[in-house]
Amino acid sequence: MSKQVKQLDRVIIRFAGDSGDGMQLTGDRFTQESAVFGNDLVTLPNFPAEIRAPQGTLPGVSSFQVHFADHDILTAGDAPDVLVAMNPAALKANLGDLPKGAAIIVDTHDFTGRNLTKAGYDANPLDGLGDAGSPLGEFSVHPVDLTGMTVEAVKEFGLSRKDAARAKNMFALGLLSWMYGRPIESTISFLQKRFAKVADIRDANITAFKAGWNFGETTETFVVQYEIKPAPMSAGTYRNITGNLALSYGLVAAGVQSGLPVFLGSYPITPASDILHELSKHKAFGVTTLQAEDEIAGVGAAIGASFAGSLGVTTTSGPGIALKSEAIGLAVMTELPLLVIDVQRGGPSTGLPTKTEQADLLQAMFGRNGEAPVPIVAPQSPGDCFDAAIEAARIAITYRTPVMLLSDGYLANGSEPWRIPEIDDLPVIDPKFATERNQTVTAKDGSDVEEYWPYLRDEETLARPWAIPGTPGLEHRIGGLEKGDGHGNISYDPANHDLMVRTRQAKVDRIAESLPPLVVDDPSGEAKVLVIGWGSTYGPIGAGCRRVRKAGYQVAQVHLRHLNPFPKDLGEILKRYDKVLCPEMNLGQLSLLLRGKYLVDAIGYNQVNGMPIKAASLAEAIGGLVAEAEGITVDLTSSPIAEEASK
Repeated sequence: MSKQVKQLDRVIIRFAGDSGDGMQLTGDRFTQESAVFGNDLVTLPNFPAEIRAPQGTLPGVSSFQVHFADHDILTAGDAPDVLVAMNPAALKANLGDLPKGAAIIVDTHDFTGRNLTKAGYDANPLDGLGDAGSPLGEFSVHPVDLTGMTVEAVKEFGLSRKDAARAKNMFALGLLSWMYGRPIESTISFLQKRFAKVADIRDANITAFKAGWNFGETTETFVVQYEIKPAPMSAGTYRNITGNLALSYGLVAAGVQSGLPVFLGSYPITPASDILHELSKHKAFGVTTLQAEDEIAGVGAAIGASFAGSLGVTTTSGPGIALKSEAIGLAVMTELPLLVIDVQRGGPSTGLPTKTEQADLLQAMFGRNGEAPVPIVAPQSPGDCFDAAIEAARIAITYRTPVMLLSDGYLANGSEPWRIPEIDDLPVIDPKFATERNQTVTAKDGSDVEEYWPYLRDEETLARPWAIPGTPGLEHRIGGLEKGDGHGNISYDPANHDLMVRTRQAKVDRIAESLPPLVVDDPSGEAKVLVIGWGSTYGPIGAGCRRVRKAGYQVAQVHLRHLNPFPKDLGEILKRYDKVLCPEMNLGQLSLLLRGKYLVDAIGYNQVNGMPIKAASLAEAIGGLVAEAEGITVDLTSSPIAEEASK
């Protein structure tokens, strides 16, 4: 039959089902197909914390959202255009996120009385779809027996019905791949490799995938195929990458560019464990990984590795940072390079292990006893995790200090196209190991004696020398007790303690001198409102500002990578604007710091629901503040804003 082809500039698709239905794999494969095709894309995986949540229940629903387009995009999208629901619970859990007119492809097979009850339905929502009072009347619903057709398609392989039904996610992927013109060769190749050892499972999944494609091609249920052209991108080699993978590559690159072996001491914790898994594969680059018995052992081993001349790294999430706090203070006192990676999640305590949040900023700033300043770096997108890791390593090695890198669950698991950098474009980091004695002292007999003093300072950075243990003549001791200035012996002298505390703070402050000027996105130069953020709010803030500008209003944006110390020009930038809005996935932590340091009335836009901020809602808040600053009425339901929000 003849099929129509309709051009679209972007689409948001959400795959949803039981946590055992393979929705993460399905979404990932659709993402890879879109990346191969050349679309710009951003993804949002969302899954339960339990290994296997109760089947068929709302808490057990797992989903994967992908936003792909023929132009530059910044977020995974506020609301799906298409929902693929594999059971009643998946439908109910996601229905509230759909805009009117959204398409729903629903697997009818599991809409039994028992499953409907588990999902909280009193009646089957698929009954009476054409009736005026249908609960799904506002949507374009396509009931399809995905499971039944999958079982029929793969029956030749002799699988049990349960094993055959597991391939339904590949049938759904094949159907969606046809609908949106995705290249299928990469998925077939993937399935061939993934199930190479089990021929029947391999062939069944490939057959189900092709059956889904053929169903789309031949059925009268779907008469329109959609085309989203590739997005224009600067020349280079691209790959789709998650934040955790990019961060891992950044750590490997930091080791290569500094000439240091990388040592990771880590304890598995969601959502940071993938970094440990990935780095364990890269022994060829001088990477050593230790899965420690607990968080404290992990950071202790990393500090020991740094003392021995390696780039010590420890990875964790918020609860692990709390456990590591004393050891991080030890690294502050000993002034050793150390990278502390905090992939933030919902808290406090165990909190929401698989949901995102950026509520560890104050813990990173102040979560240690005594005056223990630690530089803080935060990436803004999955791909930016690579550059942020190298920057954190540069600071740690150059200034002899632990550095906190604040990623989060959204960045860690989300993905985007990433331009693979040229090696020559990466910064060279010189550890400048001490190789000779550095101080002349007078002995009791009046003769001059050369000694190695571990706490002498570099005049530019205030960093102390770093000597590899075993270097002849540079024997020294370090530890957690206060050090005497220069010589590094234990000192309880009040004046010395005051000097050392202020020196360690001045060393961190000195980092600001090496930072480039902040880039303020203020196209007209006439904006009165500045939106400032950090971390993964970059996407929603950028998308929100675009929508407000498209509606004809002026707003400026600046995003912080360095949160301690702040860039030296930040205070001057804040003073230019009448109002400052600070969106965060916490209750106002950056706002508090900005108010305290710069005495600016930073207005918080705060969300702590475990999900990324929605650009449309943020655009309304920005528009309201612009109206207040300009003394005008901003119509946020005007055509440009409404059109953007609906997408």
